[in-house]
Amino acid sequence: MKLLLLALYLCLDHAAVAERVTSLGLSTGLLAFATLYCALVLALCAAALIRSAPVRIVTAAVLAIGSVMLQSYEWATGAPLVYEAFETMVASRGDAGDALSQHGTTLMQAIGAASILFLAIALPPGRFALRHGIGWIVPVGAVAVLAGMLYWRGGEGARALPAPFSPLAQGAIMATLRAVEDERPRRAVDLTPGPALATGDVVLVIDESIAANYLDINQPAGVYSGLARGRPGVSVANFGVAASIANCSAGSNRTMRFGGTRANYRQAAEEMPSIWAYAHRAGLRTVYLDGQRRGGELQNLMTLAERAEIDDFIQVGDTPVPDRDHRLAQILGERLHNGTAELILVNKVGAHFPVADKFPDTAATFRPLPMRGRSEGITDIASLPGVTASSEEDWRLYRNAYRNTVAWSTGGFFDRLLPQVAGTGAVILYTSDHGQDLHERGGTGGSTHCVPDPRPEEGAVPLVVIADSDPKVDWPAYAAANFDGMSHFRLFPTMLALLGYAPEQTLAFYGPTLMSHTKDAYSFTPTYNASLGRSPSWRRLNRAELAVPPASDFAQVAHAP
Repeated sequence: MKLLLLALYLCLDHAAVAERVTSLGLSTGLLAFATLYCALVLALCAAALIRSAPVRIVTAAVLAIGSVMLQSYEWATGAPLVYEAFETMVASRGDAGDALSQHGTTLMQAIGAASILFLAIALPPGRFALRHGIGWIVPVGAVAVLAGMLYWRGGEGARALPAPFSPLAQGAIMATLRAVEDERPRRAVDLTPGPALATGDVVLVIDESIAANYLDINQPAGVYSGLARGRPGVSVANFGVAASIANCSAGSNRTMRFGGTRANYRQAAEEMPSIWAYAHRAGLRTVYLDGQRRGGELQNLMTLAERAEIDDFIQVGDTPVPDRDHRLAQILGERLHNGTAELILVNKVGAHFPVADKFPDTAATFRPLPMRGRSEGITDIASLPGVTASSEEDWRLYRNAYRNTVAWSTGGFFDRLLPQVAGTGAVILYTSDHGQDLHERGGTGGSTHCVPDPRPEEGAVPLVVIADSDPKVDWPAYAAANFDGMSHFRLFPTMLALLGYAPEQTLAFYGPTLMSHTKDAYSFTPTYNASLGRSPSWRRLNRAELAVPPASDFAQVAHAP
């Protein structure tokens, strides 16, 4: 019975194994894969024959957890769980409270598969039990050997192997690296600010999951953003489609807070002062407005040490999710007029999945829609209503819900904020953490971003500067000169310039600002962590290659105001 259950469990991944075998062909690589696969199967069999019941049950639970981690990720994304992806999962552990809702159907399938594995190992082995601890020594050794192989190969090479072992080996690598790494002290600000370019507050608004190619500021038929028409006394400068830092939230957000270039952003995150520290040195109060979490929960790789640098840490967790961005706009507008010079960073709710319930019925201008009423209280981790099967029709409905969410969340945010900007002297930088692959060209999986081999849409974000109509900088002129060519990497040095730090002093480490005519690399990375001796890979954007949102998605649209 135990062997039959193990065989059934292994058969669940037959498609991945067949794909791997086909890709390797008749080669030495195929022989190596087959040898490693058989060795890991034998390790599972050894685990099933552990004599001690407590040890066997604990081993079964650990292997089942590894199985859920790998299969839920790979079945949901259609991509292998390489070490880079594993690190991203760990970096997003703050979402664990909602994990049972993430890609709900897929997760339940992975749990069902892991339950078969658990039973296969946990059931008593009877007279076939192995002696002398061989039953647990073999799987532990298998994890160690696989970890060594993955480390040597830069985190890749476990695709289609028995599911439990790869996450355990990756976890072993991560634990070992963290144990041997020296923690470097963070540097203090060693620059002296001069006259600030901003006469009021400096604000960075980071939206969530907003695709640049869906907004009306970047295409005539785009979704209402609240930024396409002017307001009295307010200058809105659109830099077009920009490149994000990464196609995942954590990496992009952290680098926007710590700066750096494509060459040194990891050093900046580990050693250099945060934007909060630079603001304090310039005499500004620091404010964080968070619409995504509650109860003081940190996210996007923020640490307690960084949290201590923030004077006012404000979350709106008591506000219904669809209304949180509107509440943030109200709070931000009030702070622009409080008479205190502040650096303010805003993390909006935006349009992270699920999007079916992030707008009220009165804002459902794009139809037809997926099923509503199942995710009203969820900010960014849940199943994708109507997208589990990932059919073309599912995605059509999802894109309509996405359009409504963007118009309500982003358009509504700026409708409330922009009338309050005039006369404040504030400069507001607006972008999104990453873009979205909404499967306009088809494709497998149910993911919209954060996959190892992304479509360019995942790295295409909006970039807008909003300022008092009489600023010290001619933002529209710089936007025209640098249109469709900037990236997130320009934001940190731009904020430093707004705070009063001379660009010629910050150029060497942090790179040029949005006011520089220096050409940007215009690329994002799907390998933000780039561990195990590897360097980040970069995907260059080309506006002409971005998917055009299909007008055939919706049968009727009531135009937004």
